Amino acid sequence: MRVTWAWSIWSAPSTARSTIPSGRMSGALPPGTPPGMRHARRPGFAPPPPPRTRPRVPLMTPRISRREDMARLTRPRRALSTNPLKSSAPLGAAMAYLGIEGAVPLFHGAQGCTAFAMVHMVRHFKEAIPLQTTAMNEVSTILGGAEQIEEAIANIRKRAHPRFIGIASTALTETRGEDVPGELREVLARRRDFGDLKVVYASTPDFEGAMEDGWAAAVTAIVEALVPETAPQQRNTDSRQVNVLPSACVTPAEIEEIDRLIRAFGLTPIFLPDLSTALDGHLAEDWSGRSLGGTRLDDIPAMARSAATFAIGESMQGAARLLGTRGGMPVQVFPSLTGLRAVDGFVRALMALAGTADAPPAIRRDRARLQDAMLDAHFQTGGLRYAIAADPDLAYALSSALAGMGAEAVAVVTTSGTNPIVELIPAEEAVLGDLGDLEAGARKAGASLLIAHAHGRHAAQALGLPLLRAGFPINDRLGAQDICRVGYRGTRAFLFEVANAVLSHPHDAARPEDFGAAPIEPEFEHDRPQTAPH
Repeated sequence: MRVTWAWSIWSAPSTARSTIPSGRMSGALPPGTPPGMRHARRPGFAPPPPPRTRPRVPLMTPRISRREDMARLTRPRRALSTNPLKSSAPLGAAMAYLGIEGAVPLFHGAQGCTAFAMVHMVRHFKEAIPLQTTAMNEVSTILGGAEQIEEAIANIRKRAHPRFIGIASTALTETRGEDVPGELREVLARRRDFGDLKVVYASTPDFEGAMEDGWAAAVTAIVEALVPETAPQQRNTDSRQVNVLPSACVTPAEIEEIDRLIRAFGLTPIFLPDLSTALDGHLAEDWSGRSLGGTRLDDIPAMARSAATFAIGESMQGAARLLGTRGGMPVQVFPSLTGLRAVDGFVRALMALAGTADAPPAIRRDRARLQDAMLDAHFQTGGLRYAIAADPDLAYALSSALAGMGAEAVAVVTTSGTNPIVELIPAEEAVLGDLGDLEAGARKAGASLLIAHAHGRHAAQALGLPLLRAGFPINDRLGAQDICRVGYRGTRAFLFEVANAVLSHPHDAARPEDFGAAPIEPEFEHDRPQTAPH
């Protein structure tokens, strides 16, 4: 893969993709668009191109050669999974719902589905998770689960007093083909005492997609239900407000870092969802049985007044486009915020939105420190052969950053084939498989490092390789919510992680015969190992 280095500040072309909502005329700008978005020529950054006449068309695409850099997605045909990799779509939806203030996620399915997801989240975040279930049984599965939904909402409302209930379907109800949206509308129309609740439903079958697909479906459902569609003549745009839709791979600490970057330019972000105040690991005054923080419900309708919408991760493109249509605002999709070039593109977008010709001094210093870290770490990352297993957005973010450092992804395993970013992963092939495929691919290609979630430790132990933990779940280490690999600071930390993993892995000392010389027998006793290896 050919890598273009961008050493001059803000000079590299953006990897973000801009879209415009339906109904926008060519060259038209939404009311209240800040001066920085009017394509004025300024030294130091490249202004965005004018919008096209066709709606919902990408205006800027990554400069990647399809012939050389596009990964081939393969789907192994077999009847079983060895050491499963992916987490289910309902789990991703539940995690997204937990990013709303005063929320209770509700699984519409059997108790076992809910218990399994709860165990995963409790072990990952080391927090109590308020996950509820409609507890479908044999009778309700056959006759329909409308009564279970109504009873569950009533019980949750009585015990936890939530302001928001997010319902996620499971394989049980999806296989039956139940009309949950119609049943839910009927229940809410009949039960006037539910009027103080916001109830949202997302279709998230276990047998389709992975965690990031469920997360994206839940966010799309929230936007559909809670963000009003505003007529052009009634729009009152806040030129300093920006929407941010993070994907499922963005941790609470990474949301905090993105928030810091945006506020450094004098802008006010609204994150949907926001795990940085809900699952960041803090002691609350009491346990209420609902989420301890997250996006304020009153802020969600106000997202229609923002000047722009940023999607972090390709999986969030659908939700971002819907939000852009509702508010008549420009949308930009950032496939990654890890790596110098990716963060430069995000900073340029913030400069344009804020109407400034340069970044604040603190941001410039962070960039200079990342450049220094790249120089320090390239001795370990240059020529590094690694294997990665993760959801598509996370796999692309980490592998593209490592490709810019000279590392090679010799084995890539991912969880979902619906995300088009899979084809842009810098590798020859991406396998839609499990951790058994990761172990086999790493062994065959001679990888020196594994990147996967905690369940990848079995493959790492079998291969004798270091494991860099990334993704969900990470249940054998503390502080998963504090991992940050986005922005200049996060990218610097990630490069140090990789370099230190390589340095800490034991390797055989060089011997004379490695260089063509005759082997030398130990002459003295102290030349022999004095202690057993450990």
